[in-house]
Amino acid sequence: MDQGAKCRITVNGETLIGEADEPLIPFLAHHGIDVPHICYHPALGPIQSCDTCWIAVDGNPRRACATTLAQDMNIRLDSREAMEAREEGLNRVLKNHDLYCTLCDNNNGTCTVHNTVRDMGVEHQVYPYTPKPYEVDASNPFYRYDPDQCILCGRCVEACQNLQVNETLSIDWSLERPRVVWDGGQPINESSCVSCGHCVTVCPCNALMEKSMLGKAGVFTAVPEKARQPMIDAVKAVEPATGFIPIIAVSELDAAMRKQDVRRTKTVCTYCGVGCSFEMWTRGRDILKVEPSEGPANGVSTCVKGKFGWDFVNHEDRLTTPLIRENGRFREASWDEALGLVARRFAEIRDAHGPDALGFIASSKCTNEEAYLMQKFARGVIGTNNIDNCSRYCQNPATTGLFRTVSYGGDSGGIASIEQADLVLIVGSNTAESHPVLATRVKRAHKLRGQQLVVADLRKHEMAERADVFIRPRPGTDLVWLSALIRYILDQGLEDKAFLAERVNGLDELRTSLAPFTLEYAESVSGIPANTLRDLAERVAGSSGVCVLWAMGVTQHCGGSDTSTAISNLLLITGNYGRPGTGAYPLRGHNNVQGASDFGAITAFLPGYSPVSDETARARFGQGWGVTLPEKPGLDNHEMVDAVHAGELKSMYVIGEDMALVDSNALYVQSAFEKLDFFVVQDIFLSRTAQFADVVLPAAPSVEKEGTFSNTERRIQRLYEVMPPLGDSRPDWRILTGLAERLGRPWGYTHPSEIMAEAASLTPLFAGVDYSRLEGFASLQWPVTADGTDTPILFTERFPFPDGRARLHPVEWIEPAELPDLSYDLHLNNGRLLEQFHEGNMTNRSRGIHSKVPDTFVELSPELAQRRGVRDGSRVRLTSRRGSIEARVLVTDRVQGDELYMPMNSVEEPINVLTGSHTDRVTHTPAYKELSVSLEVIEADGPTPLPPHNSRYGHPTPKDGPELREKWRRADYQRPPHKLPEHGGL
Repeated sequence: MDQGAKCRITVNGETLIGEADEPLIPFLAHHGIDVPHICYHPALGPIQSCDTCWIAVDGNPRRACATTLAQDMNIRLDSREAMEAREEGLNRVLKNHDLYCTLCDNNNGTCTVHNTVRDMGVEHQVYPYTPKPYEVDASNPFYRYDPDQCILCGRCVEACQNLQVNETLSIDWSLERPRVVWDGGQPINESSCVSCGHCVTVCPCNALMEKSMLGKAGVFTAVPEKARQPMIDAVKAVEPATGFIPIIAVSELDAAMRKQDVRRTKTVCTYCGVGCSFEMWTRGRDILKVEPSEGPANGVSTCVKGKFGWDFVNHEDRLTTPLIRENGRFREASWDEALGLVARRFAEIRDAHGPDALGFIASSKCTNEEAYLMQKFARGVIGTNNIDNCSRYCQNPATTGLFRTVSYGGDSGGIASIEQADLVLIVGSNTAESHPVLATRVKRAHKLRGQQLVVADLRKHEMAERADVFIRPRPGTDLVWLSALIRYILDQGLEDKAFLAERVNGLDELRTSLAPFTLEYAESVSGIPANTLRDLAERVAGSSGVCVLWAMGVTQHCGGSDTSTAISNLLLITGNYGRPGTGAYPLRGHNNVQGASDFGAITAFLPGYSPVSDETARARFGQGWGVTLPEKPGLDNHEMVDAVHAGELKSMYVIGEDMALVDSNALYVQSAFEKLDFFVVQDIFLSRTAQFADVVLPAAPSVEKEGTFSNTERRIQRLYEVMPPLGDSRPDWRILTGLAERLGRPWGYTHPSEIMAEAASLTPLFAGVDYSRLEGFASLQWPVTADGTDTPILFTERFPFPDGRARLHPVEWIEPAELPDLSYDLHLNNGRLLEQFHEGNMTNRSRGIHSKVPDTFVELSPELAQRRGVRDGSRVRLTSRRGSIEARVLVTDRVQGDELYMPMNSVEEPINVLTGSHTDRVTHTPAYKELSVSLEVIEADGPTPLPPHNSRYGHPTPKDGPELREKWRRADYQRPPHKLPEHGGL
């Protein structure tokens, strides 16, 4: 029977209809029939370790977790053998688990072991609990493992091996008392563990626990250890007489009390653009844990930042009151005084110099509603289109490439669609570190389903090491080899002729433009052998579905827009749009950098990407706001800095962007800030940028406000207030509303839902976006029609050009603006780290993260290190045409030859002191990746910049999963309902 076909089964004599090959446990749960189980988890699939889910299928014993529906299947849950087997399985679980629920930090209503004991009505412990000969491993800064509580269910191993695919955890079944091990037997903090938290999230008991939960979860959990054990012993002593049922009832009461005391609030991660959502558990302002479960982008997955990187929220450095500069120093001020001063100075500058003398920078960390208000403030209150956001630093070239070819500047589908691809091509993206949760889906499909993985990058990062094909083009030459692939495919007749004929324009013009791009020319420019390119072209053309993922390794070049266009051209000629498992995926770097542009915080576009030159769109928004809107496109952030130096821009208002560190040519930017007549910065910390300000307004981070974010897959998700703003800080939407009122525009918003309703009413792209449709974990992917229908996959029927057809767009290659020479002889690449986010303003305030990566460093290849006489820990000075910084060396084969790499996680030695002002020729995105430096050795010896407990030094142990067959082969294992021997047994 075909998968998905309807089939009839019988369960305890009742006939049910389902789909062939549908997993049994969730099917039965949907019909109100619960099968006991502990090791099964819907995100992991069948593990078959706990032996608590035995059923009879057509008279034969079978584990329910590994059973899928088939026609005429006869299932009995109530057969005597199945019931006895389930009871025996649970008794064996309790042999490995010290049951002390009321004192347990995990007794929160979500403990699978506790709930299974309760639901099965177990009265007594058949096999006595026996401690294991292993110490608790608390070496990791974020979580601990208690072997005595571990039931060897294998969930954590399955999650690590086949969901996160870090391949660190396994079970050593060869030990007399088996246990979970890291890298085959290393302490957790000395292993390849990346602290993603998957293992802790899926653990069905308290064997793996967040350290932030320990001693804080319930009334009795803070009992000192010396008092805890006697209390546990006392409960154990009465269990033979009372049985488990009254003891479990007490723990149920305790769990109910905890639910009243511990708040669980859904929010969306504030770091990268993947858009992970989860519940945050808090008691007061204490963040106890992050609990992912049903996020549409991430499921149960997180990375170290999303799971554990929230110390910044309550950090002592938080701004809690407005600051005004007087006589070169900041003093505290009231909101009335601060907003009054800002309103007065903005009005004075506008009246004296015109509205275009002011510039506004919105934040990719803020919500959609706040981005909308920032551009509304610039356009509707001040009267200028000088409004931009940090997409200018990274993704505008990708958006331009998609605007040219397919009209919409967003991901073609969702993360689930990437998983379905036959081939994934990653260009200029360190996906496993910059977008870790999205990378897990690619790694999983590659490992379990044989998805082809091709990576093009300067560095041999994790995705490159896993790739079936890894190519290392010379810096800035991606357009050349991509165009050569396109030409070869067309020359050999391998293009999707039907797709091109039916849905695409511009083929003849594209053919003509490709004349220079032979395989041989591409080899001479990029360094990739022609045979390799030929094989790659045939691999792409022969694949049933191709997704291309790219990021700042493409966009942060002078030709970033054209290279992005070439990527889309490649997808179009091979017919890879409009279907699951196909499309373009420019991975967004910040949590709401997609939404900031979507909702209009960009110079040339109103919300929904209506050009400011579009008279109809201007009239629509102008009527909605009661103003006349400016029609001339404004200055982008790069142009604003130049305009300050030229004396044309007098004032700036920057929200949540540390431009002094993250803009290219940072010293030039900082000198511009010093020239401003009036400078306002709104942030949660006194950032380097804020230190230049005349007024600093204390804002609230995402967990202290409500609103929505839009992730890289165009997914709009709602976030709820986890806790009130700290001190006298305020959500950005409230600050903007108050400022507009002081400038004569009383907007009157009382909740972000009102802002979204207004935006949706004026923006066809979001017509059906409404908070009622975003309740809980619900989400919408734009475009959203008025009836709430969203668009998980774009271009299924037409492209949103007037004729419904895509447009191939010819491009030309330009050399990088800055190449190594005799004075600056090395190429310095730069980017992100897994543990740190961007410049580290938030993550560096996490003690655990800081312990993993305490400082920045520069990667050198072994051959260059030998030539220059440096080693791990040597201190060097890097000098460009703009400035100098110092860093310690890390020697690694991740880079080769004269290539260097430096992460951007330093405030003290920021990489952007070195970068230049040259930009993408279309979007003005800084060409951060086009950077040449010289290297001078300052100290030959020194401490390694990456501590020995960083995961890079670990040695993963790839496995198929928990490898239960090793357990079943043991002499002391017998399948339930057989009883264990008197001593020992699994």
